[in-house]
Amino acid sequence: MSLYGRMPGDEWQRYANLRLLFGYMYGMPGKKLLFMGGEFAQWPEWNHDISLDWHVLKERFHAGTQHWVRDLNHLYQREPALYEQDCSPGGLEWVDFSDRANTTLFFLRKASRQDDLILAGFNFTSVPKHDYRVGVPRGGSWEEVLNSDAEAYGGSSLGNYGGVEAAPGEWHHRPYSLTITLPPMAAVFFLSRGS
Repeated sequence: MSLYGRMPGDEWQRYANLRLLFGYMYGMPGKKLLFMGGEFAQWPEWNHDISLDWHVLKERFHAGTQHWVRDLNHLYQREPALYEQDCSPGGLEWVDFSDRANTTLFFLRKASRQDDLILAGFNFTSVPKHDYRVGVPRGGSWEEVLNSDAEAYGGSSLGNYGGVEAAPGEWHHRPYSLTITLPPMAAVFFLSRGS
């Protein structure tokens, strides 16, 4: 059975879950693995006797999944915070992994020499979280560089209009916080450039 075939829910939820899985995989340390059609949500399991179902890319959700994987690859290539410290404890910093009530997860990814930070956030429910507060280590602008719920990926277009400003005030043991929208079954990535 394909990755898509293992996802729960109705059609929209299955594609959203698959995009969420890919976002989580790209956010976490370690090398990434995609297999034969997973990158565009092929329905049947790969079969070595036939071609991949490339024709399904004419359909919105398949094309959206492929665009999501493409944009994850581009972000991964251009942002050292996502790959440079894969084998170092300093490359990942948990922000919040204990919000069971909302079923959300946040962590920071860091490069070794650069001052850029990536905040990765995940909503594992079908309920959007509006005005959700998350702690961050610095003030200033945090650009929403990727959002798996964007319309281009087959999502419902909930998001943060390109970014948010950090407000002073301790949250999650950090001196600043962001108030964001977490779309349903979605991965969001925010970038903060150091001065």
